[in-house]
Amino acid sequence: MEKQNKFEIAYSESGFWSKLKRYATTAGKEVVEKALLLYYAAQQEKAPAWAKGTIAAALGYFIVPLDAITDLAPGVGYADDLGVLVLAIAAVAAYINDDVREKTAGKMLDWFGDDPGDEPGASE
Repeated sequence: MEKQNKFEIAYSESGFWSKLKRYATTAGKEVVEKALLLYYAAQQEKAPAWAKGTIAAALGYFIVPLDAITDLAPGVGYADDLGVLVLAIAAVAAYINDDVREKTAGKMLDWFGDDPGDEPGASE
């Protein structure tokens, strides 16, 4: 049996959604998008245990309030979280398919609305 690290153990679906909903605006679109990509990739049946473990550890790092005070500093506080999320995405990129991207885009649209850089109707 593989030993889980403290961040993988700290990950829970309810903890993930709770932190994401509470700090989405503070964390910013980029952090939220990366977290959602990982979350939905972990839901893929074809994702192997090592990929799900990598995702759980990265999302657990995001959830754990080790740096809660610095996370409140706009633009700077979530830099470490973003770094961990990006590394995890690179590791599990093969499991981030069109379905994962569509679910992420839908949730981003729900939470943040249209991206001002997008042309109207471009996502249709």
